[in-house]
Amino acid sequence: MRGFFGPEGTFTHQALLTLGNGPAVAFPTVARALDAVRSGDVSASLVPIENSIEGGVTATLDYLALLDSPLQIAKEVVIPVSFDLCVRPGTTFNDIKRIISHPHAVAQVRGWLDAQLPDAVVVERGSTAGAAQAVADPTTGYDAAICAKVAADLYGLASLASNISDNEQAATRFVLVTKPGPSPKRTGYDKTTLVAYMRQDQPGALLEILQQLASRGVNLCRVESRPTKKILGDYCFSIDAEGHVSDARVAEALMGLHRVCKRVVFLGSYPRADGKEPKVPYGGRDSDYQAALDWLRQVSPEIPRLPYDRT
Repeated sequence: MRGFFGPEGTFTHQALLTLGNGPAVAFPTVARALDAVRSGDVSASLVPIENSIEGGVTATLDYLALLDSPLQIAKEVVIPVSFDLCVRPGTTFNDIKRIISHPHAVAQVRGWLDAQLPDAVVVERGSTAGAAQAVADPTTGYDAAICAKVAADLYGLASLASNISDNEQAATRFVLVTKPGPSPKRTGYDKTTLVAYMRQDQPGALLEILQQLASRGVNLCRVESRPTKKILGDYCFSIDAEGHVSDARVAEALMGLHRVCKRVVFLGSYPRADGKEPKVPYGGRDSDYQAALDWLRQVSPEIPRLPYDRT
């Protein structure tokens, strides 16, 4: 049984369907979807983690990496995001006074709303599917929802305007999260997610973290600062990096981070949804690391076995 951040009709639900039609249960919040994995109520949950317009989904970033019980990403799904303005049948543009949708959805259609419905009150709440459900009930006082067409169909709404996103290239990334365990085997087009905690707040603390990756030719897909929720000004860094934990350059980078950071939370290595292979710089291939290790063993045969050692 899999879980997802619901309800039905959301983009998360749409992304889940790309993974197959097995039994699934919807949860009203990201936290509850992830807690269901921790408790064993579901084997995995799909939650949003990043949007091309709004950036990281903070609820997922924070709750995925809880220090006492971090989870692990097993797979990612990326889907294009397209919104419709949906209403009860018979509603016209002149009837629309109050619009409801999820904050991320509102942010992605703000330009269209300002141009087409500048006087309408926009309420940011819940989910896009929940917005469609609210509009379907005439007693709620909402006249229109910004949602996916699948949500409109689910609740019997009509699409008054289609594809109203300000950016036609908008996309949302979702991750399938499980309990910690072995990462999927490397494919050559992988991504690794982690959270790095500074050892102490000092000049160059972030640079020290990034140098561990840059010096080994590990490119970043995303880096965001997040408060540790302890004291004001205390931050950690959520990072997506190209490559798999079993790649020599990534393994060395993670060991380097473990040396300089107060704590490193490994959140998984998994295939990239876009199948993009990283550009590995000179000296960064596994064979380059192996050749260097073989040479070092000639100098000092007592060098211990390393994680990427193929000998």
